[in-house]
Amino acid sequence: MANEGGVRGLTVCPKWYTLVLEGIIKKEVYTMSKSAMIRARTEPKLKKEVEIIFHALGLTYSEAINLFFQQVKLHDGLPFEVKIPNAQTRKAIADTKKGKGVTICKNAEDMFKKLGI
Repeated sequence: MANEGGVRGLTVCPKWYTLVLEGIIKKEVYTMSKSAMIRARTEPKLKKEVEIIFHALGLTYSEAINLFFQQVKLHDGLPFEVKIPNAQTRKAIADTKKGKGVTICKNAEDMFKKLGI
């Protein structure tokens, strides 16, 4: 009973599935029912920027959220460091927002020239 892609059989059971490709078991995975719902609010601009990244990675929102949750579980906490910027960093951010100490370059060549590289 072959179908497109050379898959000879797919056995589906309520919480298990086995993919048989060319007569060899390739993958057996326990799947859990995903029924918990998460609702969250975020800034529209952030959502759009993240949506573009997820699309480039081939991820849906649900897959990305589940990936994040799995990483939190594996790390037993956030999978990245969260810090409050120190005084020097806060000053640099504020100065940059005001355009203070910022060098604007037309392109990479201009940037390298201004850096003396």
